[in-house]
Amino acid sequence: MSTFPAPLVSVVVPTYRRPRMLRRCLRALTWQDLDPRRFELLVVDDGPDRETRRVVETLAREHAARGLSVRCLEAEGTQGPSGARNRGWEEARAPIIAFTDDDTIPTPSWLRRGLDAMTEDVDAVVGRIRVPLPDRPRDHERDTGGLEHAEFATANCLVRKRALVAVGGFDERFTLAWREDSDLQFTLLAHGRRIARAEDAVVLHPVRPAPVGISVGQQRKVFFDALLYKKHPLLYRSRIRRRPPWNYFAIVAAALAILAGATAGLPLLAWGGLAVWSALTLHFCLVRLRGASLAPSHVIEMLVTSVLIPPLSLFWRLRGAWHFKAKFL
Repeated sequence: MSTFPAPLVSVVVPTYRRPRMLRRCLRALTWQDLDPRRFELLVVDDGPDRETRRVVETLAREHAARGLSVRCLEAEGTQGPSGARNRGWEEARAPIIAFTDDDTIPTPSWLRRGLDAMTEDVDAVVGRIRVPLPDRPRDHERDTGGLEHAEFATANCLVRKRALVAVGGFDERFTLAWREDSDLQFTLLAHGRRIARAEDAVVLHPVRPAPVGISVGQQRKVFFDALLYKKHPLLYRSRIRRRPPWNYFAIVAAALAILAGATAGLPLLAWGGLAVWSALTLHFCLVRLRGASLAPSHVIEMLVTSVLIPPLSLFWRLRGAWHFKAKFL
């Protein structure tokens, strides 16, 4: 029988085939200035992946003598980080669950500072996320940098297990890493749970390498905005987006006018649509470039993606509204 005390906190890290990043994250977690016998690490492999398991098992052997428990759980069939996190906290032994992601680097005092803020009247704690960025970031870098201003992000939060049980954990319909954290936040608030902040509980979130034009593919995430809106319409409008993206609707409407004018032989409609589409698209691109990198390759990327984003975003927005039967624009 083990002589080690039960852990105070269980750290849940969902991962999907990123063993190098996972190793970096786990190394940082082993450097916490908390007694290693008072916390456990639960890696939930959503692959599963042989190299991921090897990383976790190696770390577990290296730190077993210190009393640090490191486990790898397989989460086949979860289809995303929400399901993986649910598998993790359900298996956790501690009354408090700390969530972070495999691409973060928790600072040594992260857990201790987060636990200090978890007073008896608090059900969840949100820490601070720092994203190192250049002075003039590229689009993808600035998008990741938005995590610094997130109200509630699963890259850095602690939640009492009893609160997760009460609200049913994460909604596994959020199959991408998008809006599932806001959904948990809004659900906790709806159940009268108190959420506190701990600005000194810090994790670093370096920007991952990304292919050119990644913002185009990311538009599919808007599909899940419809689900979040359906569940929490007032909180969505007050804390996520106050109004629909009318500029996208105007750009797409102008593009349709071009098509209709050209098809019907109405040159005034076609040229008028082209003028409006060009002006709105150029304005959208210039807004995105404000404060961003002006490297020629990045400017070209922004021009091309500014043409593609509005129709793709509306497609996924309306598809999500149809799928989730939400009155969402």
